[in-house]
Amino acid sequence: MKFTSLSVARTAGKLALTKKGYDIKILNLKDITNICDYFVIVSGDVDVHVKAIADAVDDGLLEKGVKPWHREGVRGGKWVLLDYVDVVVHIFQKSAREFYALDKLWGDAPAEKLR
Repeated sequence: MKFTSLSVARTAGKLALTKKGYDIKILNLKDITNICDYFVIVSGDVDVHVKAIADAVDDGLLEKGVKPWHREGVRGGKWVLLDYVDVVVHIFQKSAREFYALDKLWGDAPAEKLR
């Protein structure tokens, strides 16, 4: 089964919820940039939590045949980036999310919140 970039983004967000990721936003970047179609932005509390969320997203998508092109920041645990080419998942500790402010940087992108 081939997933669309939106279904990958929504699945990643739902997988993050399974590990109690919060403040999850899917930003639609299709009409704004050619970097990728969607950013999925997730918050976690501490490095272990961020890593657990990243592993859940990575493992869950891998089970569906969706492999990451690149994975970064797992050791530090303040900001993990999972790059699926058309979808980039950003998992932040709250302070890092506030500092980098991707939500504001891409504030003109249509956003979908997951709960």
